[in-house]
Amino acid sequence: MSKRVMVVDDSKVVHSQMHKILDGTDFEIVKCVKSGESAIEEYEEVKPDVITMDILMPGVDGLEAAKEIMEKWPDARILMVSSLAYDETIDEAVKIGAKGFIFKPFKGEAVIKALSQALRD
Repeated sequence: MSKRVMVVDDSKVVHSQMHKILDGTDFEIVKCVKSGESAIEEYEEVKPDVITMDILMPGVDGLEAAKEIMEKWPDARILMVSSLAYDETIDEAVKIGAKGFIFKPFKGEAVIKALSQALRD
């Protein structure tokens, strides 16, 4: 049975890359949204097994969205995605409850490995 993934990123390019990477794997993208607000609104309806969450987005950023989702749904599994990752950002993501980090630009193997690991933890 495929694992359900929600992709949260304001870039259509990232949505497309994720579709290409996950095509033919045990992961199925069930929803792509462009903002933290949309991720929070859609989470309960979509009920993904794991979320990939960009950090820098207009409006509610990925860290704030992850925090809200984790407060409402403590079993949520979130992987943070960013090209601008500093130690403080990673520490904040871990404190919130993120299951890992994917660095942009990402490679397919790294994404699949991180998603698999997030589901094991």
